[in-house]
Amino acid sequence: MKQPDLIDCDDVGEAIRDGRALRPARAYRIRFAQDDLNFRVIEVSDPIPLGRQILTAAGLNAQRDYSLFAILDGGDFEDVRLDETFDLRGQGAERFVAFQTDREFKLMVNGSQLQWGKPVISGAVLYGLASPSEEEAVFLVVAGGTDREIERTELVDLAAPGVERFITAPRLPRTYQIIVNGREIEVSRKRQTFNDLVALAYPGTAAAPNTVYSITYSRAASTPHSGELGQGGFIDVKNGTRANVTCTVQS
Repeated sequence: MKQPDLIDCDDVGEAIRDGRALRPARAYRIRFAQDDLNFRVIEVSDPIPLGRQILTAAGLNAQRDYSLFAILDGGDFEDVRLDETFDLRGQGAERFVAFQTDREFKLMVNGSQLQWGKPVISGAVLYGLASPSEEEAVFLVVAGGTDREIERTELVDLAAPGVERFITAPRLPRTYQIIVNGREIEVSRKRQTFNDLVALAYPGTAAAPNTVYSITYSRAASTPHSGELGQGGFIDVKNGTRANVTCTVQS
């Protein structure tokens, strides 16, 4: 059987955002950081590399005592053992961070002091620690300034001087610019249902009994990032989310 032609390089993050499989390639592009959040692009030759191979590709001595983590799409950390493989094809991770420290970092969450063993912490972990209600979000307290709302998928640097403080408070009103049937539309809710998207695509149109709608979407904030949305379903949107709503009149 003929082997598929290899492209020079495929970008793992681009594949994740487009909701597609990795293409056969000579190299695979990922993002790597060491002890902080300053990610840089590196390439690995295997779509299922050892943790040690990722360190080597980053120019680190893989024999040193590093801890390596993959940052999953939702912001969680997954331990990558140096002598075990990590499958880039289906894990939903394009970012990796290595630490070489046994220091513990202090933070305050709703007045309680906690210890964290990494110099960065994800929004997903903070939301798990703070347990906000549906109407609340987690905020980083900014002394003398405006507290900053933390997204579940973002990473926060704990290595700066001082102890970072986080609180829960009502969510800030915000809007999202999405594209529906080629038109840019501003929406105020992150979660958009099947019926919401139909109404945005065909405003002021009453559906006839024999009308059937179908929706495909891409670049959603929720996972999967692209696909088909069924009746009764929903997606979480972000700036740039695309939806295509088609209408079929059945005879």
